[in-house]
Amino acid sequence: MRAAVKYEFCDFSIFDNFMIAVMHEGVTVLPEHNSVLIELAEKYFKDKPFAYITNRINSYSVDPKVFEETSKIKNLIAFAVVSQSDVRIANADFERKFLSKPHKSFTKLIDAITWCEQLVEESKKEL
Repeated sequence: MRAAVKYEFCDFSIFDNFMIAVMHEGVTVLPEHNSVLIELAEKYFKDKPFAYITNRINSYSVDPKVFEETSKIKNLIAFAVVSQSDVRIANADFERKFLSKPHKSFTKLIDAITWCEQLVEESKKEL
């Protein structure tokens, strides 16, 4: 792990090719929260492809407009959702409509990491 970054709404773990976000219980993720994602992308992944993994271990809500802003991050090449909850996976399937990046849901974090690493490595070959 390269860094651990904590905010009042979320904790991020930054790795070489991806970041993992764990939103805090009861949070509503709003479009203005994207400024944090953009800041982290510029600081840790400047000019290189990366993936975003949200590990949904807590209950929270997301304003779908968030994904419109997230889609604008040019070097973000994949978005993964991890949850063991059928309801949260169904929510992720709905959210997919608002995100213009490869998006996939998983029940195991290791599977999401593997998928993200593959897409990042493929993306690097295309550069």
